[in-house]
Amino acid sequence: MQAVTITDTSLSKVHLTITKFVTFSFLGYFTIGLSLAVLPVFIHQQLGYSPMIAGIVISLQYVTTFLFRGYAGNIVDKKGPKPAVLIGMGGFAISGILLFAAYHFKDIPELSLGILVLTRFVTGFGEGLIGASPVNWAIIAVGDQHTGKAISFNGIASYGALAVGAPLGVILHNAYGIGSIGLLIIVVGITGFFYARTQQAMKGDQKEPRQPFLKVLKTVSPYGICLALGGLGFGTISTFITLYYASLNWAGAVLCLSVFSLLFIVGRLIFGRSIEKYGGMKTAIACLALESVGLFILSLATTPHLALIGAGIAGLGFSLIFPALGVEAVKLVPASNKGAALGGYGLFIDLSLGITGPLVGAVASHFGMLYIFPFSMTVVFIGFVLAVLIHYQQKKRIIS
Repeated sequence: MQAVTITDTSLSKVHLTITKFVTFSFLGYFTIGLSLAVLPVFIHQQLGYSPMIAGIVISLQYVTTFLFRGYAGNIVDKKGPKPAVLIGMGGFAISGILLFAAYHFKDIPELSLGILVLTRFVTGFGEGLIGASPVNWAIIAVGDQHTGKAISFNGIASYGALAVGAPLGVILHNAYGIGSIGLLIIVVGITGFFYARTQQAMKGDQKEPRQPFLKVLKTVSPYGICLALGGLGFGTISTFITLYYASLNWAGAVLCLSVFSLLFIVGRLIFGRSIEKYGGMKTAIACLALESVGLFILSLATTPHLALIGAGIAGLGFSLIFPALGVEAVKLVPASNKGAALGGYGLFIDLSLGITGPLVGAVASHFGMLYIFPFSMTVVFIGFVLAVLIHYQQKKRIIS
């Protein structure tokens, strides 16, 4: 079914329509956030494995997310976003069943870890299908002129879900064990599935010929690589902040993740129009610089309060990197490839988060936990330099 054109283009109507669809992102990332802060601790302290093993297991999710982003993009472009969302929600429900089973076998560490590996793969499958599908659904409904707004709202939904899910997961884990998180994930996945079934199926414009996915991926890759470098800061905080705090005998690690997510949301709400006003590349350059500053403060923090300030600044900086670069990337492909473009572009944040676990885990294992944030700050700064180079090349093409 083709998208119904929205004749009432008032801002509130657009916002309401976008919100209706990015709710699926909130539900999906809420299930991810529930286990985000407790899984590293469960693997390291309860099952007895090293921080590097914990990081690898957490990062396995992003392997399957990476593999299924392109598949989801093709579904969106050929059949519309609704089938991809339905499959993704089913994947999250199954991941909850597996997480409950892993908790049940916690007294057999090898078996429990094996189930957790499978859990992370299935969670990644769900994220791969959900990743760009709700935002594509929203863009089809409100029009390409609202692409930046749809991407920004989708990010607010995603990271807002992490900000809510992570502390709730800690509360449930401390009170009832990680098995209770598995049960809640099952409920949320099933709820999202039936909510998706009530929504109208839509498809994008198919007038222009579709390009092969690899060609689309090559087109968006410069912006994606820049995104991947910027994403390592978030990946380090989300994966290792609980172990980092524990190594310093600090309490309240989950608050650090919540502050990062809260400032991320504030950044998108307050500065969301910066992309329209100043352009995607200028916004991305400013954001990557700010994220680098936040990670620098976090690396020097001698108290939890200073660490919170650094995490907040990093979250504020990371807030607009994805939509700012995404708007620039999507401009370069035909309308018939928008789903594949967003899916391909999203691959790079999955790649970033996928390598964060083993890469930063190796830094922690070989040099110590105190080196993880100086390392991630350096990588994000390289992303800043790359963004400056991309912007310079864009200006040269315009002049010539």
